[in-house]
Amino acid sequence: MDVQETNRRVIEQFRAGGEVDGMHRERLVLLTTTGRTTGEPRTVPMMVHRDGDRLLVVASNIGAPKHPDWYLNLEADPRVTVEVADRKFEAEALPLLGADYVRTWTELEEHYPFLADHLAKARQAKRVIPIVELSEED
Repeated sequence: MDVQETNRRVIEQFRAGGEVDGMHRERLVLLTTTGRTTGEPRTVPMMVHRDGDRLLVVASNIGAPKHPDWYLNLEADPRVTVEVADRKFEAEALPLLGADYVRTWTELEEHYPFLADHLAKARQAKRVIPIVELSEED
């Protein structure tokens, strides 16, 4: 599977406003970060979780030993562009901490049991999987 080609297809279908092959459109967000080395915009499709009025994304990287590139990008510059449903807005990406992180991770595992496997793999590499709130800028 060519991940870059799949991402291009998903981004194109999402922006066209119709069905996204093999995915639930209402669970997707397009996140555009600024490349930490290139300074170029980098857009990735990802699963989004709604926690009340908060939009959350998880940097699981399927449990890989390192954080995904999009997360490393937002560590360098937390200003991002979010496309969700029919909206596009600027946001600040804020990693959850402390009790909020623990409560939210527990809730996420209840909704998405596959995350337990991602966590087990990440723990082998001593990596904590970040949960990031996409907070709309005023």
